[in-house]
Amino acid sequence: MPALDFTIFDTAIGACGIVWSARGVFAVQMPEADAATTRARLIKRYPQALEALPPAPIRHAIDGVVALLAGEARDLADIVIDDDDTPPFNKRVYAVARAIPPGKTLTYGEVAERLGDKALSRAVGQALGENPVPIIMPCHRVLAAGGKSGGFSAAGGVATKLQLLTIEGAQPGGPTLFDHLPLAARR
Repeated sequence: MPALDFTIFDTAIGACGIVWSARGVFAVQMPEADAATTRARLIKRYPQALEALPPAPIRHAIDGVVALLAGEARDLADIVIDDDDTPPFNKRVYAVARAIPPGKTLTYGEVAERLGDKALSRAVGQALGENPVPIIMPCHRVLAAGGKSGGFSAAGGVATKLQLLTIEGAQPGGPTLFDHLPLAARR
């Protein structure tokens, strides 16, 4: 495992964490109940990581995540991810998911079709469930058949996925628990 650093930063949905190596973003920790809990979860996942000030490329990633979660249509595809430890199939799935622009979605089946085999839908879901860098690698933009939410392994589960889609203006279906968000947060 490479040497890792991390920092905690505030967003419109709570305190997130980001872990990086010399190669790029290694992981993103979605918000927990508060910043202390987010930090504790991140340290539990990456005990070797040291808290540090982010270098410019990581600051750029943080700024992009903060803007996206505040409702700005941001494409985070330019952020470098350290995926050296990522299995080859997952890398292929993540490449398709990263190409989905904010405000748009694909289904697990559509991702599988883009990989050349519709029968891979379940494997696509499993790969997305292992995504270490949510938001930057936007697994939340991949839905189950018929526009249903499907799963989401980050803190808050499907409710967080739906909140992210609402912020991006891609919320599937009708009213949600997040309709009370300010309009700017739902774009």
